[in-house]
Amino acid sequence: MSTTTPIAATVSSTPHTPTIKQDRILIIDFGSQYSQLIARRVREAGVFCEMYPYDIDTDRIKDFGAKGVILSGGPESVHGKHSPKINPALFDLDVPILGICYGMQAMADYFGGQVHASEVHEFGAATIEVTGDSTLLAGLNDDIHSPKQNSNAHSHLDVWMSHGDKVIAAPAGFKVVAQTPSCPIAVMVNEDKHYYGIQFHPEVTHTLQGQALLSRFVHTISGCAGDWTPDNIVDMRVAQLKAEVGDKQVLLGLSGGVDSSVVAALLHKAIGKQLTCVFVDNGLLRLHEGDQVMQVFAENMGVKVIRVDAEAQFLSALSGVADPEAKRKIIGKTFIDVFADAAREVSAGSDGKPVEYLAQGTIYPDVIESAKSHQGKAHVIKSHHNVGGLPDDLAFKLIEPLRDLFKDEVRKLGLTLGLPAKMINRHPFPGPGLGVRILGEVTKDYADILREADAIFMQELERSGWYAKTAQAFAVFTAVKSVGVVGDGRRYAWVIALRAVETVDFMTARFAHLPYELIETVSNRIMNEIADVSRVTYDVSSKPPATIEWE
Repeated sequence: MSTTTPIAATVSSTPHTPTIKQDRILIIDFGSQYSQLIARRVREAGVFCEMYPYDIDTDRIKDFGAKGVILSGGPESVHGKHSPKINPALFDLDVPILGICYGMQAMADYFGGQVHASEVHEFGAATIEVTGDSTLLAGLNDDIHSPKQNSNAHSHLDVWMSHGDKVIAAPAGFKVVAQTPSCPIAVMVNEDKHYYGIQFHPEVTHTLQGQALLSRFVHTISGCAGDWTPDNIVDMRVAQLKAEVGDKQVLLGLSGGVDSSVVAALLHKAIGKQLTCVFVDNGLLRLHEGDQVMQVFAENMGVKVIRVDAEAQFLSALSGVADPEAKRKIIGKTFIDVFADAAREVSAGSDGKPVEYLAQGTIYPDVIESAKSHQGKAHVIKSHHNVGGLPDDLAFKLIEPLRDLFKDEVRKLGLTLGLPAKMINRHPFPGPGLGVRILGEVTKDYADILREADAIFMQELERSGWYAKTAQAFAVFTAVKSVGVVGDGRRYAWVIALRAVETVDFMTARFAHLPYELIETVSNRIMNEIADVSRVTYDVSSKPPATIEWE
């Protein structure tokens, strides 16, 4: 498949007209589990940023055009044989630098400070005492009884620590401005160079002034404006798409999920009838989902959508297959086959104008994780793709309008574009759909039972207000039968499991502590309304060690 450079995927090193990306922050990733959170917090402050691994090429560092740099935390020790090192080119940029946790330690080590293993490892909530003045911390205070009104000296901040090493001697030119009982150098600053090191994590919500601190760094210290807003992003992206596509035709595989739905709305705003969406109904969708997708886009928004009913084709391909990975591959391959056939038909019948572009809903976390996988920076991270493996004879150029956006940014874009809040705020749904929520072999009967049970669960979650409190919730067809009693009769029928989790980044998750009364209501409704179910269970596993999905 031939491709063109995805929109907004790269940064040009040549002079360009100022845009909302003109003021930008470079984040150097040393492997912290919180690295993506740093980028999201910077974006929330209205500033564009990108995240690159610590061994990024020097030329890319220079070409990026950063107005400030943030060094992330990481799991290593600066004294480790193969520990990540700071690229000296970062200090040649002559821009402010903020080192977080490992980033602070690496910066201290680079400039001749001393970093040692801490006798007391700090993991969790802590309170730092601010002992000196600095631009970074000025006015930030979680102690409402502090007598100091015009100085931050001796104020206190509630923060989140996660470190085994600590800086015990600051480098020359740095002064210590905050401490904890076990960490004498919690914050160090070099105001002349605008270098700042903090031992805690401002990106997590447990650090109460974390967002304010990061905003201080990107706005006051680095001089970035706050132009990275949903309205401005829409305007920028629409202009880019119009320039890129011209009068050509674009094809989009519409799944009904948030990402592809926002891409559809964005492209429709930019190029109107030049967009054709193909919605493949694979028989593994949620209750009435296919009709809802068609209604929202074709009827309410005027988007051209072709619906392909491929339920029989998918279920036939899945017949007799029980292994989860085998099911995923079959569903992916079948989708490719169905989509490719539809694409050829659309291209052949587009009034003499063949479809030249294929649009995908790739988002920034997909890019980050795939990059880590390709560079060997992670043990087991899949390479993400939306419509991967399409045959070469389709010969489409690729457009990925969301490639530099986080999921929360995509949701905000969708609302700005007029998509219904109910659609935008829906819980994530796996690409293989119900195919990986039915344990073992997939059949139409199993899918129909699961659809009804899942719909009841969602109805009660929404009615109780718990849908918005959970990050993801769904029902699972366990393929296990259990004895039940209905009236005076014996029922030997299927067991349905309920799953609901609370999470911020989906990397870790806690099972949602739903009220017993709510679980009881859902259970009673499922068993009373679905004759083929005799028992309902609730999954109380957290991630790790369990995963969110069952397969």
